[in-house]
Amino acid sequence: MTRRLLLSSILLGAAAFAVATGAQAPAPTQSSTLRWFKGNTHTHTLNSDGDSTPDEVVRWYRDHRYHFVVLTDHNYLTSVDGLNALHGADDKFLVVKGEEVSSGFQAKPLHINGLNPDRLVVPIREGASVAEVVQKNVDAIRMANGVPHINHPNFGWAITADDLAQVRNNKLFEIYNAHPMVNNVGGSGHPSLEQTWDALLSRGILLFGLATDDAHEFKKLDDLSSSRPGMGWVMVRAETLDAKAIVEALDRGDFYASTGVELADYQASPAAITVKVKQKFWGNGTEDSMKAGYRIQFIGTGGAVLQDVEGTDATYTVKGSEGYVRAKITQSDGKAAWTQPVMLGR
Repeated sequence: MTRRLLLSSILLGAAAFAVATGAQAPAPTQSSTLRWFKGNTHTHTLNSDGDSTPDEVVRWYRDHRYHFVVLTDHNYLTSVDGLNALHGADDKFLVVKGEEVSSGFQAKPLHINGLNPDRLVVPIREGASVAEVVQKNVDAIRMANGVPHINHPNFGWAITADDLAQVRNNKLFEIYNAHPMVNNVGGSGHPSLEQTWDALLSRGILLFGLATDDAHEFKKLDDLSSSRPGMGWVMVRAETLDAKAIVEALDRGDFYASTGVELADYQASPAAITVKVKQKFWGNGTEDSMKAGYRIQFIGTGGAVLQDVEGTDATYTVKGSEGYVRAKITQSDGKAAWTQPVMLGR
């Protein structure tokens, strides 16, 4: 990330609030210590159904220039103190404790990650509906001082937009999960996760979208059908690389999601939203013929494309009647990034 991005994005959350309320957002200051950190919030080890030890999993993410990883085994809370002592030298890498609280309703898999809980969360299976069971587990994660995020809603076609609309005290859900069985793009009468996101945002329900690996297989990196690492991640803006700061930033939406696109600049104000992409070159070349191509789309109520720009830079002028505005950036190899929605007039 460039220094410009760090400074211009310091008060992105405040700016988004200002857009929604008509207030004037304060200007960024040079004294901010906010930084961007790359991480994955959904990862498995041998402690549940992964194929590698926690040490091997952490080593993969550290060696591939991530800043943090959350270990989220099914109904198991892995101790991270020893892992941080081994891998977190000089505050350059962080292992965050987590758990994939795995429950269900009438054979539908209901999985909610708990980020940085202070104790193991026992999954709750009792309830009269999908939404009720999800809510009980979200509440249990909050009671353990963890931050919930709802995983792969289309896995087993388990969680619909109507279900998600009933859940309270949850702000995060996966709009991209790299596991090959989770049906990100929908089909056969089921909406894609992006369509679900737009349906909820159009109803005034604010959710922030995550991209995750859901990595299980670290010993099958050449098998394109496996659930491999390095496929989806978040770029989180926080003051320090510690669990509390990272998880709080996620909970307030100070991040963007990506499967391979990196932003060079992102600004939001009461007047406009600007996105600039860090240009990628194929191979080792730097000439124009080796440049990746980009499409930047600003999206509003009902998933309507408000503006469609070819190139690395785009600015959307806010009108105030859009309901919300989010951006999707698509690279010419199909990889993408998603910014979090700015709600308008709510």
